[in-house]
Parts: sequence; C-alpha cells; structure tokens
Amino acid sequence: MTEQVVATETVNFSQNNLQIAGYLAQPQAPGSYPGVVVLQEIFGVNSHIRDVTERIAKLGYVAIAPALFQRQAPGFETGYTPQDIEVGRGYAMQTKATELLSDIQAAIDYLKTLPQVKQDGFGCIGFCFGGHVAYLAATLPDIKATASFYGAGIATRTFGGGNPTVSRTPEIKGTLYGFFGTEDASIPPEQIDQIETELEKYNISHRVFRYDGADHGFFCDRRASYNPQTAAAAWEQVQQLFKTVLTT
Repeated sequence: MTEQVVATETVNFSQNNLQIAGYLAQPQAPGSYPGVVVLQEIFGVNSHIRDVTERIAKLGYVAIAPALFQRQAPGFETGYTPQDIEVGRGYAMQTKATELLSDIQAAIDYLKTLPQVKQDGFGCIGFCFGGHVAYLAATLPDIKATASFYGAGIATRTFGGGNPTVSRTPEIKGTLYGFFGTEDASIPPEQIDQIETELEKYNISHRVFRYDGADHGFFCDRRASYNPQTAAAAWEQVQQLFKTVLTT
C-alpha cells in the first residue's frame, strides 16, 4: 500500500475549562479517513509517540495524540532515564480514570469536527501507561478498535482508585487486541490470563498476543528493550485490526 503524505501540527481542544494539547497527523490528499487516538507512555507526547501518530496517518487515518498529563504537567515530554521514569510515573499516579476518559472523548469530539474524518467509529492505540488507558478507552461508545500494548495494572488497579480496569471489560463494545511480552516483569502471565479470561467471558471480540522473549516497551525504538522483530509483527496486527474494523 502506498504511504500517504501527511501534514502534522499541534492543536488545542477544550474539555470543560481545560485546554488540552494534541499532536495531529493527517493525510494531505483529499478524502474521508477514520480517526485514531494515540495514547502516550509515561514519557509524554514525545518523539516516539509523535512518530507513531505519523505512521498511523501514513496508513490513511487521521491520528491525534492528546496530552494525557495536561492537568499535571502541560507540555511534558521526556526521555527514558531512570530519573525520567520516576517523574513520569509520578504524573501517571496523579491521573484519574474519569478525567482520562473525558479527555479522550474530547479528542474524539475534536476529530469529529474535521471534515475529512469519518464519523462512524474510531480506533485507539496505547503503550505502557497508554496501553492501560487504551483498555479503559475501549469502553467509550465511539471506540470500535483498540490496540493495547503492555498496559501494566489492568488486572489489579485503575487510575484514581476503585475497581481494577479489567472489571469494566463488559463495557467494551468494539474489538480489542492486547500485546504483551513474556519477559515483561510488570505484567505477570497470570494477569494476562485474567484479562483474556474476562474478554472471553463477556464475548468481547479480541485477540491476545504473547511474544516470547519480548520485554516491556518492546515496540519503542528509543528504549533499550526495543525488539524490532516483535515490534514489526505487532505492527502488522495493528494494521490488520484497523483495516478490518475501521475501513471495511
């Protein structure tokens, strides 16, 4: 498939009285395209997340990466040192599920204002912190296809406290793909099993991928844990998910 030439910009959209920044990438060619929300790691909407957003747009989608730490640290982005990880985790711990969902819905509502965006179903993809948030976002009625990469804590907790995010599995209306590495110490195999059991129990359209030898962050080519073979295999599945659910 020929890659689209894309245009990128930083935009702002409103959520109540809060202005949320988002990195927007969209094909330059006239047309009607599905929308996809890209959900960041704890490192903010950094170069990796911007790159993923652009890659998705090149496939023929209008993609936006909202700043999920807008309330905690506007404009935050950082690298991958141990110190960066501690700062990012601190911000992630301050987030709340209700606010994350409302901010993602605001990003979807912004996409709906763009004339080239199809209105009948959106996708989302998230990594690490954003992988957990993506599972949560899959409960939004507009979300029809979700790619959740190594979201730690889905089975054990939720943002801001309360029942773990996996307890909201019955609310998922679309298709969810989960991507995990077998060497990821932050997500034990039994937690992946629990997620898969819940998806099966409630007849959610899903696939769960376990990649042998892959660690946390295997998709990010800026991290030491990057696994190019596994990342390529997972990316093929993401493309198939979005193509099947959002374009047919």
